[in-house]
Amino acid sequence: MARTVFTEEHEEFRSLVKEFLAREVEPHAEDWEAAGIVDKSVYKAAAQAGVLGFSVPEAYGGMGIDDFRYNAIVAEELARGRGGGVALTLLNDIVAPYLLRLTTEGQRQRWLTALAAGDMTFAIAMSEPGAGSDLAGIRTSAVREGDEWVISGQKTFISNGILSDAVIVVCRTDPEAGHKGFSLIVVEDGTPGFERGRKLKKMGHHAQDTAELFFSECRVPAGNLLGTEGRGFFHLMENLPSERLSIAVSAIAAAEKTFAETMTYAKEREAFGQPIGSFQANRFTIAEMATELDIARIYVDSCIDRVVDGTLTAVDAAKAKWWCTELHKKVVDQCLQLHGGYGYMLEYPVARAYQDVRISTILGGTTEIMKEIIGRDLGF
Repeated sequence: MARTVFTEEHEEFRSLVKEFLAREVEPHAEDWEAAGIVDKSVYKAAAQAGVLGFSVPEAYGGMGIDDFRYNAIVAEELARGRGGGVALTLLNDIVAPYLLRLTTEGQRQRWLTALAAGDMTFAIAMSEPGAGSDLAGIRTSAVREGDEWVISGQKTFISNGILSDAVIVVCRTDPEAGHKGFSLIVVEDGTPGFERGRKLKKMGHHAQDTAELFFSECRVPAGNLLGTEGRGFFHLMENLPSERLSIAVSAIAAAEKTFAETMTYAKEREAFGQPIGSFQANRFTIAEMATELDIARIYVDSCIDRVVDGTLTAVDAAKAKWWCTELHKKVVDQCLQLHGGYGYMLEYPVARAYQDVRISTILGGTTEIMKEIIGRDLGF
């Protein structure tokens, strides 16, 4: 089914993204996966190519493009290629909106210009060993002492945790204020008391560095507060709909890629004298996947339109996030089954997709949390 969400200008940008990935990412994918981390220079190249920081206003070195469809294109092309280790969606879809919306003029000059130029990369540190989906359980504390914040605590599962030059840390600044007791504080690389722990070994997405972070009486200038003190939890909630939609966009694009590869395989691979896709059971499975992917794509594209016109709700995004990631997981599993024994071999893309897909129903809010959001909206 033809898509209508993108214009000719958007498709020109897609071509630019594809060229960037073919030139700067795909030739290095195997090496980065083996190393468990990408080469940091890729972010400088991304900025120069216009695929990083394009939403940053021209006054700070960006292109001033306030259109989520550009974000969606980057997410789709990363998912369709082997660019999962390059944290462009993290920087474009999560970090950039925080820096655009919450910074002072001095902070914009310091951080936005560096992001747009690819001179600084960022991470956002929410999860802790004892607090994942339950952000209210965060224990990392920040105490104001004069002109400094003193941060103590530990974070884990932090994407871009090794390569980041600065980390937006979610801290508890008032232990008695409940949801009004959290603040966002930027901790820059080299700050005394800030240490990176292990680069965590994961089931999939091997090229994407994920780390533990430690803060031991880490002293940060008071001017590194991002947004309003005590409003950190609400700042996070404000951007979650588009963040979760970005995950859904990536999930459908990746599922479509695996499905297309499996279609080719099912037509070429023969068993008992005929292509394996010709058997009724396999043909029905393929037909079901094609239908479900089309329906999911239509809903996701509708959500993209709603981001653009400002009407996307947290419930809309929660529906997209859980449905599309669960469908992604289902499609990859069925496609691997259709490959038979070859599907278990890592030289086949479907095997790598099987490793990578499992995190999608967990990160950004688990499927269960998404259903909880929807259920509460229905009055339960």
